[in-house]
Amino acid sequence: MIVKKLKFENFRNLSNSEIIPCEKVNVIYGDNAQGKTNLLEAIWLFCGGHSFRGAKENELIHFEDSFFKLSMDFYSQSRDQNAEITFAQNKKKIKLNGVEKNSSSDLTEVFSCVVFSPENMTLVKRGPSLRRKFLDGAICQQRIRYAAALSKYNQIINQRNALLKDIYKHKELKETLPIWDDSLALTGAIILKERMEYISKLKIHAEKFHDDISSSKEKLSLEYISNAGVIESDSIEEITEKLRKAYENSRKDDYHTGYTNIGPHRDDMDIKINGISAKTFGSQGQQRSAVLSLKLAQAEMLYLKNDEKPVILLDDVLSELDPKRQDFLLNKVDSYQVFVTCCEESNKEQLKSGKVFYINDGEVC
Repeated sequence: MIVKKLKFENFRNLSNSEIIPCEKVNVIYGDNAQGKTNLLEAIWLFCGGHSFRGAKENELIHFEDSFFKLSMDFYSQSRDQNAEITFAQNKKKIKLNGVEKNSSSDLTEVFSCVVFSPENMTLVKRGPSLRRKFLDGAICQQRIRYAAALSKYNQIINQRNALLKDIYKHKELKETLPIWDDSLALTGAIILKERMEYISKLKIHAEKFHDDISSSKEKLSLEYISNAGVIESDSIEEITEKLRKAYENSRKDDYHTGYTNIGPHRDDMDIKINGISAKTFGSQGQQRSAVLSLKLAQAEMLYLKNDEKPVILLDDVLSELDPKRQDFLLNKVDSYQVFVTCCEESNKEQLKSGKVFYINDGEVC
């Protein structure tokens, strides 16, 4: 898919205008706090979700105005299309090809992006919950039923945890715990199987991208870590049984802590560079390269699933990368439409083929 034109009105600090990007690499250049990320954020909203920066929609309105409006012409599903997003009086209106839609989720069927932002560095630097969140979000882009299973699992976990806290005062409630464990094992097995199948494919592409980014100097490896002893070759039935036994064996600890200590909600994804933990021993540049490889692999997975390449948004990605890694991102990912922001003038001069937009105080040229 290709963004052909983006129009914005009263959005963040951007002056009312439009841009017409090229079909390959688009560099958005300017000093800090001038509006570069706001452009990427505007494109991302057409994926049907919320701001990748965690902002509420009323925070996206220019501070002197009462509404914002975005319009995008794009090529998708073998035809030209148009989408509009308007937010006013705490209500969002969506139009697709002139027809008003009930929900932003209708946009996900026709347009998709993959975004890298500096906040994504926490994928490597921080705890397992962020790596699980990345996996779950990536799978949800491809499988609607996974989102339903994940929601159900989290609901059961919350109910089981509430029961564990009540057991402290009402010992007779222990007898009801196996009922929750059975439901948790059945739903958790679906989540584990989906995650492991996704990682088995994701790591092939991530390792290839990392090899290209590092000029074959580094080897990236990914491994799913299940605290219930589940392995990739296990069937759904085998995973269900392993989870059921794990919940049973951990009940003593669960009674003591008042929450569920075992299960997919406590799993992790191990990220290594040259066989060593990227979190503990990776440099800033290596960690950034690892996250980039994951994001590019996510884009490739979407392409293989939908037979259409998503748009790639790279926010402040070039800092802390050496010139060879910068060159790869600017000049060798041109099979996708890419939008990349940067501050250094030398970065835009590295671009061999593409388009450069300069932003100063919200003015785009």
